[in-house]
Amino acid sequence: MTIPFIPFAEGEALLDWIELTDTLAVGHTLPKAEIGDTFLYRGADTMLSRSAWIDGLGLAVKTATIFPDNPKAGQPMINGSVSLFSDQDGTISGLIDFHLVTKWKTAGDSLLAARRLARPDSKQILIVGAGTVGRSLIEAFSAGFPDARFSIWNRTMSKADALAAEFSHVTPAPDLETAVGAADIIVSATMSTEPVIKGDWLKPGQHLNMIGAYRPDMREADDTALQRSKIYADSFDTTLDHIGELKIPLETGAITRSDVLADYYDMAAFQTQSNDDITLFKNGGGAHLDLMTSRYILDRWTAVQ
Repeated sequence: MTIPFIPFAEGEALLDWIELTDTLAVGHTLPKAEIGDTFLYRGADTMLSRSAWIDGLGLAVKTATIFPDNPKAGQPMINGSVSLFSDQDGTISGLIDFHLVTKWKTAGDSLLAARRLARPDSKQILIVGAGTVGRSLIEAFSAGFPDARFSIWNRTMSKADALAAEFSHVTPAPDLETAVGAADIIVSATMSTEPVIKGDWLKPGQHLNMIGAYRPDMREADDTALQRSKIYADSFDTTLDHIGELKIPLETGAITRSDVLADYYDMAAFQTQSNDDITLFKNGGGAHLDLMTSRYILDRWTAVQ
C-alpha cells in the first residue's frame, strides 16, 4: 500500500476553515487524548516531537527540527512532518507537511473559540502581530466572519503596512489603544513577555483571542484584562501550568482557578450570557489538536484521490 505524503500547497487547496472548526468540536466529544512531548538538543539545534492518541481517532506524532543557523545557508529554520497512524492496528496512515498542520491547527483552534464566544455580528477584527500567524489569522477569521473589516497592528509598523497591503479588507492600525477600542474581536499573536493588551482599553461585548504566548514567561494581556473577562482555554492541561498568560496571574492571585471557566472538553460552556460579556480565550495548542487537524487533512485528501 502506498502511504500518502500531503505537501503544503496541494493539501491546503482542499481545506475549509469552517469545516475544520466543526471537526475540532466533534473531536472533543471523543475520549480525552493521551499526549506526550519529547525534546532533544544539540547546542542551539532542537528536535521537538509531540504525540497524541485519541481512542477512536488514531495516533499522531508531529516532529519539528529547529536549526537557527539554517537561514544563513538559505535553508528554512524550521522543518518537520506529521505521521498519522491507524487506531485499529497502528499502521501508518499518512505523512503531512508540518507547516500545513501547524498553520491550520493554530488558526482553526482560535477561530473555533471565536465562533462560540464572539458576537456573531462582529464587524471589526483587530490582528495584533504581523508575522506568519497573523496572515493565517486574517484568512481564517475572514471565513468565520465574512462581513468583517480587519485592522492590523505590529510594533514595527512597516510589517503591518506590508501585510495589510496583501488584502483589500485589511488596514494598518498605527495606534494599538485606539484599535483595541474600535474592535469587536481582538486576536493577538505576538512573542511578547510583557502584556501588550491593557484591560483598561476594553469595552463590553469584546472577544479577546490570545495566541502568541507559549512559554511560562510570556503573556500578551495584563491582569486587568483577565479580571474583566470570562476566561476560556482550549486545554487546561496545556495552559494553566505551562503558559504565562494564565500561569503568572494564577500564581500571583490576580485570578483564581475558578475564573478559567471551561476548556474544549466542556464545549457546551463556550457561550456567553450577555452581549456585554468580555470573553478571553487562551490558545495553548497541543498534540491532540494536531491529531484532529491532521486527520481532517488526510480525510479531505483521501476523498479526492
